[in-house]
Amino acid sequence: MKVSWKLDKLGDFVIMRSNGQPVYNFCVTVDDATVAISHVIRAEEHLPNTLRQALIYKALGFPMSFFAHVSLILAPDRSKLSKRHGATSVGQVVIFIPLFHGKCCEITVLLLSALISFGSAAMVNYLALLGCGDGTENEIFTIDQLVEKFSIGRVNKSGAVFDSTKLRWMNGQHLRALPSEELSKLIGERWKSTGLLTESEGPFEAVQLLKDGIDLVTDSDTALSNLLSYPLHATLTSPEGKPIAEDNLSEVSASLLAACDSGELFGALEEGHAGKLHGPDMGSSVILIYKAGNHGVVARQTGFVTLKERLEMLRQLDWEAVKQDHPAMEPAATVSN
Repeated sequence: MKVSWKLDKLGDFVIMRSNGQPVYNFCVTVDDATVAISHVIRAEEHLPNTLRQALIYKALGFPMSFFAHVSLILAPDRSKLSKRHGATSVGQVVIFIPLFHGKCCEITVLLLSALISFGSAAMVNYLALLGCGDGTENEIFTIDQLVEKFSIGRVNKSGAVFDSTKLRWMNGQHLRALPSEELSKLIGERWKSTGLLTESEGPFEAVQLLKDGIDLVTDSDTALSNLLSYPLHATLTSPEGKPIAEDNLSEVSASLLAACDSGELFGALEEGHAGKLHGPDMGSSVILIYKAGNHGVVARQTGFVTLKERLEMLRQLDWEAVKQDHPAMEPAATVSN
């Protein structure tokens, strides 16, 4: 789209203050020209600056860069995204695309975000799609793929709305795409720094079990805390848990306790599988809880309930009282491991 102005509306504009300090338009023009910036792509609100800079290029005899102006990122109320819209605001996005003599273009993105929970790959991916797509339904790209597919002709002509829910989903996709060891190291270090674990090494199994419910690294805290805690009575009498309690959960509990008393359950756990328990999530969860109780990697302040403590709580539970919404007793006191 061609943009034009009437020069009589521009007037004389300042390029240097009375104290001898040059102003923005003069500085940026000289800077871009001396480092041979070929293409300048920036927000549409810079259109008035572009006119002034073009005149400075011409006055100084510099070859002019190519200028392109893209739409702003909008808040949900379709106003300009700013600090008042919360911690997801993006402080700065700078894109340089040198296209000298047919060389591959390179995109360098500087992101300042108050939410450190979002990984840089997901943030770059999301912001790039706000600006332009590749013409397909694909939404998840690496930075190298974004560079390869970028075309100024596909840049959106209207402002895109910043959707924090979509960004969270995209961050989860990038997290789960990480190599397993890298993801385990990342989340393990998080758990140690927040005091959930006493060491960051070895949470591989826990991360693999919980990763599908983690979109942000910070989500892993809640996921692990939920696994370590055991609000038995509250769960069984909740609207979600009551139908299960009224089904055959008491029979399953009795079978589990019988396997415990016979030694079958703990024998199976020592071998790395959960015996008569069905379902990969249930079996893996029991194995993890058992190992965590034996290895002492869980910090004391987490409220961790060991497998032996859980079994004892099940043993003392009055199932008839549970079905009537009146559990007969409080959770059992901590027992010895």
